[in-house]
Amino acid sequence: MKVQKFGGTSVGTPQRMKEVARLVQKSPGNLVVLSAMSGTTNALLEIADYFAKGNRQSASALIGKLHSTYMAHIEQLYSTLEAQEQTRTFLNNIFDRLLAYAKGDFTPQMEKEIVSYGEIMSTNMLANYFNEQGVNTVLLNALDFMRIDEDKEPDVNYLREHITPLIEANSQAEYFITQGFICLNHLGEIDNLQRGGSDYTASLIGAAIKADLIEIWTDIDGMHNNDPRYVENTKPVHQLHFEEAAELAYFGAKILHPTCVLPAKAAGIPVKLLNTMQPDAEGTLINNQFQHNQIKAVAAKDDITAIKIVSSRMLLQTGFLRKVFEIFETYHTPIDMVTTSEVGISMTIDCTDYLANITDDLKQYGIVEVDREMCIICVVGDLRSQNTGFESTITNALRNIPIRMISYGGSNHNISFLIHQDDKQAALQALSAELF
Repeated sequence: MKVQKFGGTSVGTPQRMKEVARLVQKSPGNLVVLSAMSGTTNALLEIADYFAKGNRQSASALIGKLHSTYMAHIEQLYSTLEAQEQTRTFLNNIFDRLLAYAKGDFTPQMEKEIVSYGEIMSTNMLANYFNEQGVNTVLLNALDFMRIDEDKEPDVNYLREHITPLIEANSQAEYFITQGFICLNHLGEIDNLQRGGSDYTASLIGAAIKADLIEIWTDIDGMHNNDPRYVENTKPVHQLHFEEAAELAYFGAKILHPTCVLPAKAAGIPVKLLNTMQPDAEGTLINNQFQHNQIKAVAAKDDITAIKIVSSRMLLQTGFLRKVFEIFETYHTPIDMVTTSEVGISMTIDCTDYLANITDDLKQYGIVEVDREMCIICVVGDLRSQNTGFESTITNALRNIPIRMISYGGSNHNISFLIHQDDKQAALQALSAELF
């Protein structure tokens, strides 16, 4: 069995939904994970925001506008009156529930409930379309098997124990459809997976049911070897190791969230990135195979802040780094890059919510300098220390770019450079010309 995930743009219109149905039916027995139709989640978040601010009139107006959009979709998607009426009744019920939030006090939990309706609507619409076409399709409610624990991490055992009986009880089904992104929390309330959203759902389900392959369908033909917004003639990377894909995703490749492939990696299930707009394109295969002597791709992460601490107290002292890192832990601020010398340490962060607190606390240990509007350039491939030559080629490509920090050796797959954001495009273009 394959798990196929389709993003919001892939199901963004009735015509796109029909195309998704055609792609799914190319092979039997798939489990399909859907996002909300393109634009729906943002609209629902805006509706929830108006409710939270007490502006019920504006919230109701937006609900009406979204309702009209979905009603127009019905006649374009279905050819029979029976399917149209069935879907219309279901959607009307959803929008009646949304309007009901205007009554009483609004709570943060209600926002999560409101946002969940996007995936609930898209999956019901596609399931009804399949069944109208005479395809035996079973709609699985993600809230019946997807749950997160107290730490907001997926409860993998719960997932496996609950989804397997549902699939086995419907063994006659040609296809299964379920919602991405949404889940229950440990209290039984509607919640969401946050990181990676529907991609994460697909990876978790794929690992739980021991799928043969997980396909992530988006509007991009795989992960490219550079950022096409800044560099011309980029190309999709044919194959990536899981760790290479995670590095690229973390450092700027938006097609994939860095955590979403972890369940697939642990289970040894390959992931393929494909394009619904160009379904015959090869895409990018991500697996546990490592290709030697190749540089695969370049990515960039913006809005980075660098913090440098200079202190003679570091010299020959133990425990200094621990004290510094504990400050970042206290303020729940992850660190991206780290470089050290005998009397200094530089770190980068991308969350500056507690920057003032962090710098104040760090000043007890030394002189603190902060550089904003920085960018991390990440080069991914076979960068093992015994594989000589690539590092010098990479640094030579950046010979005209001012470099603030370099991080190398923490991974066999990655070398990273911290530069100013103004130099980002020149750096990406120089690396592309040298490497590809």
